[in-house]
Amino acid sequence: MHSVHKVACYFLSLADEEAGDQLSNMKLQKLLYYGQGFSLAIHGAPLFDAGIEAWTHGPVVPDVYHSFKQHGSGPIPPISNFDPVSIDAETRALLDEVYEVYGQYSAWKLRNMTHEEAPWADAYRDGPGSTIGHGSLQRFFGTRIQ
Repeated sequence: MHSVHKVACYFLSLADEEAGDQLSNMKLQKLLYYGQGFSLAIHGAPLFDAGIEAWTHGPVVPDVYHSFKQHGSGPIPPISNFDPVSIDAETRALLDEVYEVYGQYSAWKLRNMTHEEAPWADAYRDGPGSTIGHGSLQRFFGTRIQ
């Protein structure tokens, strides 16, 4: 398991600014959600150590949100001094796949997608800020890999 900040930095390292690929905080949050969900479904273990909450605009890891909220809805600048190899090859492969599939979508498209998915919808019904449980993520994403 990795720290959520290390996983966030990895996703940020994948963005190709020269190609116009940029990550906002909202988009980063959704990539973390998809990464956690697929890790639980494929490996049976969480990708990172932080909880995900159901906020108005979708799943959010509060610590990461607060780390980058100063950028508002704009792009988060590249992180300096991050070595992608600090994440093991198996995890990098998972994150690369998540980024390839979901990174192509806008933050708002991802927001809308998560609103249609049971983990966020079920937790949000319990009230904004409710935790999206690992069991819910594992069950839902398990149906996406078969």
